[in-house]
Amino acid sequence: MTLSMVTLVLLSSCSGKKTQQQMPSANFETMTVSTKDVTMTSKYSATIRGRQDIDIYPQVSGTLQRLCVIEGQKVAKGQTLFIIDQVPYQAALNTAVAAQKSANANLATAQLTYDSKKTLFDDGIISDVELQTAQNTLLSAKAQVGQADAQVVNARNNLSYTVVKSPANGVVGTLPYRQGALVSSNMAQPLTTISDNNQMYVYFSISEAQLLNMTRESGSLEAAIGAMPDVTLLLVDGSEYPYKGKVESVSGVVDRSTGTVQVRAAFNNPEKLLHSGSTGSVIIPTTYKDKIVIPATATVQLQDKFKVYLVDKDNIAHEQLVTTEPLSNGKEFVIKDGLKVGDVIVAEGAGMLRDGQDIKPNKD
Repeated sequence: MTLSMVTLVLLSSCSGKKTQQQMPSANFETMTVSTKDVTMTSKYSATIRGRQDIDIYPQVSGTLQRLCVIEGQKVAKGQTLFIIDQVPYQAALNTAVAAQKSANANLATAQLTYDSKKTLFDDGIISDVELQTAQNTLLSAKAQVGQADAQVVNARNNLSYTVVKSPANGVVGTLPYRQGALVSSNMAQPLTTISDNNQMYVYFSISEAQLLNMTRESGSLEAAIGAMPDVTLLLVDGSEYPYKGKVESVSGVVDRSTGTVQVRAAFNNPEKLLHSGSTGSVIIPTTYKDKIVIPATATVQLQDKFKVYLVDKDNIAHEQLVTTEPLSNGKEFVIKDGLKVGDVIVAEGAGMLRDGQDIKPNKD
């Protein structure tokens, strides 16, 4: 062997020893897979509405004479809210009543005439034509009385509509119109809105996939709604509302533009902290019982999938794809498939590993 070949062999040998010394087995925290109960939460943006938000429109036209309430005032069902100018409607009622009296007088006269004609006809003094004419006049008078009665009822109703009353218990909203404003039943903006805020409805949306998963797990949408836990409401300032809510309904229609369905939860509002039109966030807990739970540091995300590293008896790390539940708290994942109890996995630093790498485990 020549000197140059010997030198090359020695250099290669030294280089190989140096590489092996630079890549020793690294230490990694490992854990043995087991099951436990864990609760995950999901957060949804929400809007708050009164149990009843009733827009108040006038049923007659006229000048707004008086505002009997102020914004934010509590009102009872039947309480007067506004009064519209009553003068023209009172005049119309007086005219209708006068016409009613005249019609009743005409009816009385027609009845007397008919009775008289009937007697004369029975005595053979007048013809059948005269009796029939008297009877027709009587029928016409009765019809006029009925029409006059209807006009009185209509006029009285219109007069009553000038006093706008609350249709329900609640709180008065904004008052965009002031005394002297001309109002009518076809105006664009209501006189006000009465909000029943003893119980509030909180609306939020979930994805179509979540709805499908809920329905499959419970067997039906109704069963899924009944099985849903109490929900928490975070107010706009970040504070937690002191009372829990209950999901009451889930829309069966998917919004085509967003791919979501609307959910409604009811919250009691004894202290009147919630106001119609406010916003917040709904927190829904989901409890997984006896499930495999691993730390997020043990996973590596591959688009819509995750992988972990199984450690065999020779301390070699092997890639393993796993399927996770849709909910996560950001620190842990609930495993649906891919791991079993007793498996040993790398618990931290999975992103620094490669398949088949030799490791030094620091077991949990």
